[in-house]
Amino acid sequence: MTASRIARYALLFALAASSALAQTPGTLQPQPLPPLENPDDPSTPAKELFGRKLEPARMPPRVVGFYAHGCLAGAMQLPITGPSWQAMRLSRHRNWGHPDLIRLVERLADKSRKVAGWPGLLVGDMAQARGGPMLTGHDSHQVGLDADIWLTPMPARELTPLEREEMSATLMVDATRKDIDPTVWTPGHVAVIKAAAEEPEVERIFVNAAIKKALCRAAGKDRRWLNKVRPMWQHDYHFHVRMRCPKDSRNCQKQDPVPAGDGCGKELDWWFSDEVLHPKPPAVPPKPKRPLTMANLPAECRQVLHAK
Repeated sequence: MTASRIARYALLFALAASSALAQTPGTLQPQPLPPLENPDDPSTPAKELFGRKLEPARMPPRVVGFYAHGCLAGAMQLPITGPSWQAMRLSRHRNWGHPDLIRLVERLADKSRKVAGWPGLLVGDMAQARGGPMLTGHDSHQVGLDADIWLTPMPARELTPLEREEMSATLMVDATRKDIDPTVWTPGHVAVIKAAAEEPEVERIFVNAAIKKALCRAAGKDRRWLNKVRPMWQHDYHFHVRMRCPKDSRNCQKQDPVPAGDGCGKELDWWFSDEVLHPKPPAVPPKPKRPLTMANLPAECRQVLHAK
């Protein structure tokens, strides 16, 4: 592996170790963002513009761009409470998505009751009302096709507003970072992730590498679904569901297909190597990434941003 790639992974690992978005509390008294002095300045970060849009663009539903460089028209909001789900961190206003994603989350929530015996799912961040870059956290989640599902089963009662803002998800990975914590991991977690992976519209599922290892052990002979489950930094409190581009979105940019195989071999072993678990800091610290501006997004996102 090249030195530049190792440095890049070291930075990613450091970022992952220093933040766990599912654990960041929200607030019961969110304050509106102040107006921008010059929103038309080309250098204005796109996150500042999309983060101030609390209502969807009244346009036909469509995804524009790539998961980490795009926006969303005609978004639908996931109800904050359903028969088998509850949305978390409501103050972030990120329980929006393409209608196909909303239907998928609702379907998975119902499946969690049937396959795992859970009362339902706790749903974390999805997308903003018009997608686009977020003020904090994710690089992806910009086009309404990503959803974070907590690995904490929904309680058999409705959470209070304060609990939705301050309750923590459950850490599933042990102190060594090489395996799951057997005191909290259950067959129900396997069943829920498998049910999500078996959905035809699901493109990928991101989990911590230790969780992927546990899934590889538990899968048995039916291993086809493991192909979609990909190891990724963070994702030790939740799993990240990513959908394929929907048929109604010709300007949705597809992700490269996942490699063949179940992903349980040498490629998984790399995640537990010393260079990943104990990376050396790069000799030259990388420069902070510049925030995306509207010029970095598809041209159609301007229409989405300014639509009524």
